[in-house]
Amino acid sequence: MRQDFFFNVVPEEGSGSGFVLDKEGHILTNYHVVEGAEKIEVAFGDQLTAPATVVGSDARNDVALLKVEVPQAALAPVELGESDTLKVGQWAIAIGNPFGQFGRTLTTGVISALGRSLQGPDGRTISGVIQTDAAINKGNSGGPLLDSSGRVIGINSAIFSPTGTSAGVGFAMPVDTIKRMLPDLLALGRYRHPWLGVRYAYNITPGLAEVLKLPTDTGLLLVQLYNGSPLEGAGVLGAQREEVIGNQRVYIGGDILIAADGQAVGNLDQLEALIEGNYRVGDSVTLTLIRSGQTMKVTVELVEEPNN
Repeated sequence: MRQDFFFNVVPEEGSGSGFVLDKEGHILTNYHVVEGAEKIEVAFGDQLTAPATVVGSDARNDVALLKVEVPQAALAPVELGESDTLKVGQWAIAIGNPFGQFGRTLTTGVISALGRSLQGPDGRTISGVIQTDAAINKGNSGGPLLDSSGRVIGINSAIFSPTGTSAGVGFAMPVDTIKRMLPDLLALGRYRHPWLGVRYAYNITPGLAEVLKLPTDTGLLLVQLYNGSPLEGAGVLGAQREEVIGNQRVYIGGDILIAADGQAVGNLDQLEALIEGNYRVGDSVTLTLIRSGQTMKVTVELVEEPNN
């Protein structure tokens, strides 16, 4: 629903793209394509249109899993490839429904960059995004990005364009992220995001390290942990006292987190991207901490992030 020029509330149609995942009728698309929709229909070319239901979704990674009831003969599942082996300069093929009226359009280009970050529909950062110059326009969202062998390497999700049309900068969610999410989406209808439980932390800089006389000039100075979080359960400490430095109140004395499974952590966004992109609920991660000047390691089992 939207408001027209005279502030009347009127229904509105939207369109996007998607691709068949299996012979059971599961279809992958973007969450923002179906978000808030009262009715969803899937068109298989000009021959068949069928109603669809959302059986799983995740706003943070902008993924939705649909299901249609159609004859199996109408379903041609795509093959899922890999995205962690991609190289800049590889061929990339985008298929979709640009502007909602040019169905089954194919465009080609290359992988322009890897490891980009985007803001998801829930306001959180999506990391590891694929950038391509294959032409992607409105209506392509949810369609597959393929390699030269026709295997899916990503879901086309966004464009950067001052004019609203393709400017040669498109973005796709990597297929490895999708494959990690699929078991939860199929079984639970949601994705269980792995969670450590950092509520607030200072990103340590050389300047902050000098002022607070910290033993390292990189890492995270933990300030507050969520009650009942995995970190709290593992005995990790948040701030122990507060001091006034200049005209600011600073909370100090907490553990300093410098690495997760040997990968250096420089800020909170980096830590969250590392956990989100490489682990699932139930996995364990070994954190390297500094406490009272001494380096220590703590193994923490990840749990599902609470809704609130």
